[in-house]
Amino acid sequence: MTSASFHWNDASVASALGTASQSPERRYNAISTDTRTLGAGDVFVALEGERFDGHDFVDRAIESGCGALVVRRDPGPRPVPVHLVRDTLTALGDLARHRRSHSEAVVVAITGSSGKTTVGRMVSHVVLASHALHSTAGNENNRVGVPLTILSMPDSATALVVEMGASEPGEIAELARIARPDIGVVTTVSETHLEGLGDLAGVLDQKLALIRALGPADRAIVGDDPPELARMARSHAPRATVCGLTEGAHADHRPGEVANSPDGRCSFSWRGHRVELRLPGLHNVYNALLALAISCELGIPARDAARRISEVGPAPMRSEIRDLGGVTLLVDCYNANPKSVLAALGALRGMGRPGRRVAVLGTMLELGERSAEIHRDILRAALELGPDLLVLTGAFAEAAEPAADPRIRVVADPAELVDRLPGLIEPGDRVLLKASRGVRLERVIPALEDRFAGALV
Repeated sequence: MTSASFHWNDASVASALGTASQSPERRYNAISTDTRTLGAGDVFVALEGERFDGHDFVDRAIESGCGALVVRRDPGPRPVPVHLVRDTLTALGDLARHRRSHSEAVVVAITGSSGKTTVGRMVSHVVLASHALHSTAGNENNRVGVPLTILSMPDSATALVVEMGASEPGEIAELARIARPDIGVVTTVSETHLEGLGDLAGVLDQKLALIRALGPADRAIVGDDPPELARMARSHAPRATVCGLTEGAHADHRPGEVANSPDGRCSFSWRGHRVELRLPGLHNVYNALLALAISCELGIPARDAARRISEVGPAPMRSEIRDLGGVTLLVDCYNANPKSVLAALGALRGMGRPGRRVAVLGTMLELGERSAEIHRDILRAALELGPDLLVLTGAFAEAAEPAADPRIRVVADPAELVDRLPGLIEPGDRVLLKASRGVRLERVIPALEDRFAGALV
């Protein structure tokens, strides 16, 4: 069942924003925040940021044929309705919340320190078989991206899968207020965005805001890493479904008969079915369990869910395996935090092909005052996982200065890796590339391709 066709008019915009309608029957096509893509008849919301101010583009919006303006500063007499609000970012969320309230699509909201995109892609692929799906595009998981995702949802959508990220207190609570999810999912919690969230307890509290926002009839699904995540989620939602690998966590979904293929891809048994992942690493078994649990809540048969999840390949730069003609790359440099670095190192360890295991590690960003300490801790843990060679750059290079280990090579400047890394790699090596997105570690790939000449698996 789908909701009736939804249309914006000035009355509905005013209702969403708590403003006065100036021309109630005036119709609008869409909500826009960008004059470069704004269409005739769209409502222009003048967002403000550190490096831009949408109010500077009000004239351009009118020249492009916008139907109405949502602004914080009065632009004076204009030929279109003007809705004055206290904060245009909040107003964008209010418009999205209004749109959400006029849709009968089931909403799945996914947050967590890592795994959001992978779980979302898995669920989306499963859901596509039985629902008209709308989902987060790219990395649009913040207070701008989530509202825009909802606002772009077509009338035909019967399921919405939306990622929610957080870098400051209150962000998840606000996104949950906007999206009003039917199913709330927290994948895992680790030391991420510490500049804004303080410490691990602060991260956990912010992620659990999604669970706290759920109503009595809504469903909560969480992982068991760390164990406090499951325990605290159940204190807020006693019927929360728990997924994971940890003994003693009383998980509702756990894998059986986990096995690794020679290239590190994992398979496991679940509810009598074999799941053959196209992704490497035990952490992706964990992600798959969360996706399977969501599928169950959506009423998708276990056999179909297991089969569909087995079809999901990696997103670019996320657990992506590339064969360069004898050198195997594990490209996982879209993002990095302590837990995801250790997970990627575990995936490298599980790759059983002959040859050396080489880990190239770059800075984990947004760790605040504890950045140096955390990089040292993860470096020690990385050495214990037994790679044959560790190539360190950025903050990891700084962490390695007091370490004396013959397996370590330091290239302080990430830009220098383009020239130096190919000379450190040998035919037969399995090479992990792991760093935060801002490091741009993927720039070394063309140099490796030039030397070893291969193609994407």
